[in-house]
Amino acid sequence: MSNDDAATPTPDPLRPSGASDRPGTSGGPSGGAQEPTTGPLHPVGGALPGTPGADTDWRSRPSGALSSPGWGAPTGGYGPAGTSAYPSYGGRYGDPAWSSPATGAYGAPGAGPAATGSGTGTGTGTLTAQRPGRARRTAAIVGSTVVLALGAGFGGGVVGARVADSGTGVDSSLSQSAPANTVSSTTPAQPAAAGSVQSVATKLLPSVVSIVSLSQSAEGEGSGVILSSDGLILTNNHVIAGASTLTVRFNDGTSAQAKVIGADATDDLAVIKAQGVSGLTVAALGKSSDLQVGQPVVAVGSPLGLSATVTSGIVSALNRPVRTAAEDQTSQSAQDTVLNAIQTDAAINPGNSGGPLVNMQGQVIGINSAIASLSSGQSQAGSIGVGFAIPIDQARRIAQEIVDTGSASHAVLGASVTDATTGSQGGTTGLSTGARLAAITSGGGANKAGLEVGDVVTKVGNQTVESADALIAAIRSATPNGQIQVTYLRDGKTATDTVTLGSATSK
Repeated sequence: MSNDDAATPTPDPLRPSGASDRPGTSGGPSGGAQEPTTGPLHPVGGALPGTPGADTDWRSRPSGALSSPGWGAPTGGYGPAGTSAYPSYGGRYGDPAWSSPATGAYGAPGAGPAATGSGTGTGTGTLTAQRPGRARRTAAIVGSTVVLALGAGFGGGVVGARVADSGTGVDSSLSQSAPANTVSSTTPAQPAAAGSVQSVATKLLPSVVSIVSLSQSAEGEGSGVILSSDGLILTNNHVIAGASTLTVRFNDGTSAQAKVIGADATDDLAVIKAQGVSGLTVAALGKSSDLQVGQPVVAVGSPLGLSATVTSGIVSALNRPVRTAAEDQTSQSAQDTVLNAIQTDAAINPGNSGGPLVNMQGQVIGINSAIASLSSGQSQAGSIGVGFAIPIDQARRIAQEIVDTGSASHAVLGASVTDATTGSQGGTTGLSTGARLAAITSGGGANKAGLEVGDVVTKVGNQTVESADALIAAIRSATPNGQIQVTYLRDGKTATDTVTLGSATSK
């Protein structure tokens, strides 16, 4: 990393310069052959939230964000064996982008190769996902009502049967007296045990918000995390993109209008600011680089418009390459996003986008952004235990840049890439074995490091690279203008070189 990167001055998040007044547009790589131009970036000198648990604002204490995928059907799907794809998320609730043709739905289990983990806890499978879009809030309410009505119907049948039985001498739970309350009403409730889901929920809920976005075509809802006591909030770009009006609802039931400070469609992140508020509870930000597979986590957000919803699970995999479809597929400039994601089985549903994934110390370690779904067509099912979050180390740096300048930067390798495969016979593609450099940019980082067209990248640092998207995701998790170790195959021989990455402004 250059000296400039290591010595970034601490900015004032309350006075962002160059801030945008409207959501950003879509951006990012458009396919496996696209140059890896962006990177989930590491925090810069702790300029954003710093030490977890501090009582200062988000520059000096960790802060977090809630996420909630919106409605929509996955646009990607599992292909034939050996061609694993990423789950994709769609637009926000009711976003017209959902009218775009899907590229395929998830097939039956076993249709694609199973993702596996390495000794470091890094998942080696790759998926193609669609951004959880915003479904119309009215649709979400109607859907929930139908489910509840069905449940009530079944419940009524059971109750009726038991009441009838009680008249014939059959024991019924309805005829039993409620047990006496052995605890005095004045006895204080026991505090939640440290490290429990209950304690995490108690700590985080005041720092999580629901974001209602209104556009000409739809009204939708997502989630967000409070970064500063005066209203800075981190969320997903796809939650706020295209909105004409944004309303933030806080955990205490109050609400405020919000404006966009800046958005990064390439990395699907945005910062908004609630107007006329003060004294908000700031979330603590942790370190995603400290995560381990199997570690318990908690997700908070507003799935299906149900605010302050808490679910729990574990970290299922790390460094999972996840491709998500751009909302506006009608534009020639539309590009997909590729995440170097945290995979979790904590229930994440439409509406969780922008909300936090949290460790058991109550520190935000990811921003929930995508889900895999078994649905197809123009509808989207709920959680199947495969959700994805943007690592907070990346989100922290991007949020700080947005607050400072209204935009964000990303790392650039200086090469276009395609999947490298084995077993290609008669037009049948075999297993992906890495990322082949298809073109090298003169004067770029790859060129200066001595990489050549045809080299097959197999690792970035300690992270295994099995596909073009895996390389793109790895570059996005690097710091702009920083250095990485690239391991590659050339003429059957393995070599490792140090590459100094470039930097570009995210779209």
